[in-house]
Amino acid sequence: MINEAQFKKEIDLIINNALREDVGEGDHSSLACIPSEASGKAHLLIKEDCVIAGLEFAELVFKKVCQKYTISFLVNEGDVVKNGDIAFIVEANSQEILKAERLVLNAMQRMSAIATKTRKFVDELHGTSTQILDTRKTTPGFRALEKWAVKIGGGVNHRFALYDMIMLKDNHIDFAGGIPEAIQKTKAYLKNNHLDLKIIVEARDLDEVKAILDAGGVYRILLDNFNYKQTEEAVQLINHQCLTESSGGITLETAKAYAQCGVDFISSGALTHSVYNKDMSLKAI
Repeated sequence: MINEAQFKKEIDLIINNALREDVGEGDHSSLACIPSEASGKAHLLIKEDCVIAGLEFAELVFKKVCQKYTISFLVNEGDVVKNGDIAFIVEANSQEILKAERLVLNAMQRMSAIATKTRKFVDELHGTSTQILDTRKTTPGFRALEKWAVKIGGGVNHRFALYDMIMLKDNHIDFAGGIPEAIQKTKAYLKNNHLDLKIIVEARDLDEVKAILDAGGVYRILLDNFNYKQTEEAVQLINHQCLTESSGGITLETAKAYAQCGVDFISSGALTHSVYNKDMSLKAI
């Protein structure tokens, strides 16, 4: 995964681009009717039960937008909150609060939806040794926040992007000429370019699992669209020679059964690509 400095840079990029997109040359609605020296308070009102996520991000936005602000958090990141709860109270210049409002809400509503869905998977997998992973199936330009929300919900981040881990999927394998060729070329590439990246290889059946094990040097095998019986057989075959990951259409209803097959991870794109924003609003008080 990317390091803390890289992650902070991604967050800064999201904030700067979102403000450029939303504010542009100025918030003329606020400029037109609110005195520039006016100060005010607003609170974040929760209007739907959820796992709250994005409090820290909200403060980063206020820090960016406001010359001076105070914020008081009434809940913690990752708490289960109820309709009617107040998450925080912010005091700042009134125009600046309104300038930050939409970015704070857009981010927190989506982050809270992702954290809530992730928490459901985490709870479902309780009692097993399997962890839930996200994927790269994220909103373009918003990935850092969506992956942050997965962690707040109790999940684990997969690779951040194409550059921080090697993942050889079916197309890589087919274009390379097969599993042995793909793995051999990858090892040579990493060595020649002095790169220290973990290798994950996707397997479509048990024969491919055997081929991956024969090639060796793989960090994790991704069992793609295996059924329960095939997953159990694959886990036994791998026998802790590397980590295992189940993927492909796994739902909240089927996740526990896959975990009971003994896999180390389950990955689900649905954590980030199939959620509905949670309802909340920033109201003047």
